[in-house]
Amino acid sequence: GGPMAVGSEEFSEFVAARWPALFRTAYLLTGDSRRAEDLTQTALASSFARRARIRDVHTLEAYVRRALANAVISAARRPGHRAEWLTDSPPEQQGSDAIAETAGRLALAAALDSLSPRQRAVVVLRFYDDLSVAATADTLGCSEGNVKRTTYEALRRLRALVPVDVDSDLLIEGSGR
Repeated sequence: GGPMAVGSEEFSEFVAARWPALFRTAYLLTGDSRRAEDLTQTALASSFARRARIRDVHTLEAYVRRALANAVISAARRPGHRAEWLTDSPPEQQGSDAIAETAGRLALAAALDSLSPRQRAVVVLRFYDDLSVAATADTLGCSEGNVKRTTYEALRRLRALVPVDVDSDLLIEGSGR
């Protein structure tokens, strides 16, 4: 690649800085910490292999997110696939969370499990990763209309299943956009 490409050192710094956020995205997409770790490593490895074509760190993050989302969605399409989500507690839940908050998170996790992989990906990208409709569409390789429709369907389903306010801090702001 040219002088604009992401170098090895820059890539290593990116991984060190962004691993927790990328892992969290993978975890929320899968609900399984081992699978999330595998997915994150795979997405980073494929991104590292293509780093000469990636212009900057911002583009790199979008590329890794796209790899994560595509891996989860395409795995769900394979014959014989069954959902294996929610097999363990989220990494950030090992402390002494308030019981109500834990119950709310578990209810939300179970509700996320009821979504299709594409609906789940849209919810995670839009509300946890705080991507715009346009950025989510770009990440998933679909139209903005598709993202809006999928968001609407997913939130309608979540609201029916979760006894807490889905638009509260559980879905970290931003649902108004």
